Amino acid sequence: MEGASDGFEVVTSEGSGGEQSPASSQGKAVGEAGDPAEKPLLPEPAGTAQSERGWNQQSPSQNSVLPESTEKGTMTVSMIKDNGTPRKTWPNFENQEYFPGEVIQQDYHMPDVITVRVETGSNSFQEVVVKVERPTYNKPFLGGFRNMSTGVEFHNAGSQTKPKKRPDKGIQLFSRGTQTAVEKNTRQQTRNTTSTQMTKTGLYVSNMTDKLITPGKYFTAEEYHKRRVEAVIVIQKYFRRWHAAYLVQNMKEQRRLRLAREAQEELQKKWEKEEKLRREYKKKLNPKTREDFELLYHDLELWMQEETERINRTLTGGKRKAALCALLEEETELIACIGMHKLSANLENQQKAILHFLGKCAQPRRWKAFDGKITEMDTQNSLRGKELLEIYRSISTKDIPKDERISVLLTLKWTVKEHECKLTEEIVALIDREIDLMSREVKECNLEGLRKRICTLFLQYIKTPEFNPQVAGLIKVPQDPLTLYKNVYFCHSCEKYLPPSEFPIPASSHTIGRCRSCYQLDNEARKREAYFKYRLILEDLRKSEVDYQDDSKIVFLVQLPDMQYLIENIWNCRSALSACSDLYELVMVRWDKQHEWSPWNTILLTKEEADAHLKLCNLQKTYEAPFIYRIEQKHIRAKNYFARIPAMASFLHRSNNQSNANSYQKNSSSNVKK
Repeated sequence: MEGASDGFEVVTSEGSGGEQSPASSQGKAVGEAGDPAEKPLLPEPAGTAQSERGWNQQSPSQNSVLPESTEKGTMTVSMIKDNGTPRKTWPNFENQEYFPGEVIQQDYHMPDVITVRVETGSNSFQEVVVKVERPTYNKPFLGGFRNMSTGVEFHNAGSQTKPKKRPDKGIQLFSRGTQTAVEKNTRQQTRNTTSTQMTKTGLYVSNMTDKLITPGKYFTAEEYHKRRVEAVIVIQKYFRRWHAAYLVQNMKEQRRLRLAREAQEELQKKWEKEEKLRREYKKKLNPKTREDFELLYHDLELWMQEETERINRTLTGGKRKAALCALLEEETELIACIGMHKLSANLENQQKAILHFLGKCAQPRRWKAFDGKITEMDTQNSLRGKELLEIYRSISTKDIPKDERISVLLTLKWTVKEHECKLTEEIVALIDREIDLMSREVKECNLEGLRKRICTLFLQYIKTPEFNPQVAGLIKVPQDPLTLYKNVYFCHSCEKYLPPSEFPIPASSHTIGRCRSCYQLDNEARKREAYFKYRLILEDLRKSEVDYQDDSKIVFLVQLPDMQYLIENIWNCRSALSACSDLYELVMVRWDKQHEWSPWNTILLTKEEADAHLKLCNLQKTYEAPFIYRIEQKHIRAKNYFARIPAMASFLHRSNNQSNANSYQKNSSSNVKK
């Protein structure tokens, strides 16, 4: 251990080959610099007797007192290496005798300059002049110990480096350690003092509650660890059993949920199919719309084909002709029955359309506020529309009492007389005539025509913007006839001028042909085709294309006849995978989902097959080559058909350019790999 010592500066006296080496620090006497002898030393550790062996065996860090010498001393340092470690010898002062075990004098003072002899070889020495630097500060005494036999004191280690001073900021600072006292309480005894009491003379202690404790069987550490391993194995067995049971139970639960979901999906599909059949049956049983009558005529055509085929297969000669004539008469009766239903349905639909139109005229103004609430406001025009709507409902109602009918007619009369014109005068005259006939007890069946005339004229009165301002924005016929001539087309079949909305334009047509009524009449008389199932497929296809959000346009150009041709002639009304022929279960999806739908990028599948097909990433690896070739042939047929359509030509050229670019990229990438 080193005590507080002075620093050294080594100065070489010889200019050639001199080595500079730091000298060992020299310790101070106990009575010097801070009087460490007055401070208590630390306990003496073991092995302090080594100091009795002399100076040559002491550690260079020992802070022993050196003998007196002249102003300049001589120190010999051996530079010979033993086993790669330099060996140093301590100072050898001339004319000084040292005896082991003798206490060295304490009044030695280190001179300012000393000469050190350095052994550079076996018989060569070099003298080195060493200047001693005096410390400018007193090093702290860190304690030490004293050899009891020799009285030599050894100080603990200290640093020779000057401590780094903090810059003076001109502000007096206080550390927290000087202001705060840290206290810590530590218990040195047990919490409760306990004692035992034994039976002795004059004292009896009962031993009824005492417990006899006997030592158990002694077991070694190997037996202890063996028991622990066995216990761990048992715990692992039970845990693995529990984990296996948990996994099995979880798998059973997942299987149960999957089976329940599949059963639910199967029931849902069955219910949807039954609902479609029920809706189709309801449409045929009680037809209301144009689509419903198309289904009736389509079923009539199928029935006629089956009966004709049966008659031609089973009968010949005169019996065959008679059966065909009877079949024709039966077909005529069915067509007449369907026509009667159609007339009644048209009257009912016309009445509903009129009430719907008048309901729009009576609607108040509506707007949506910032908080999402809808505000309604009745204006003067909307109130007028409500009044006229109530009067029309009352007039068109049948089988009402005579007094109520007269009251409604008088209300209508006073409402109409507010405006004087030829139309209002005619309505007033008809109202007076009906009231006169009712007073003469004329039967209601004879008044039916008169009442229809009143309703028709009053409806014309309501549709006049001068009498009902709310209707100005709802009528289809513009007020200016000149604007009507610019947007009217002529139907060569029925020879009527109609707006463009009345002309269906298929994708394969180049000019405007017949109107919708003529198309419908021709379909009922000749083809008798129903587009109900194809319309469902087209609606599902358009919904799925909207979900892609890639601006697909071709699907909205395809009309029902085009979809019918695509399904019947290209795909033969069958699924490409399972050959399912039920159109209610078939859907049309993209063949390559990376490109928009088109007749040459589509495939007809069932709903389950379509869901699985859309999840595929690579069609070439999933499907076999013959299947892909068959699909490509259908796409080529679709291209040849739709290439004649002007609206499809531009999309077809664009898809061809894109496919050529993709094939060029594939070929270039394959060449690079090669």
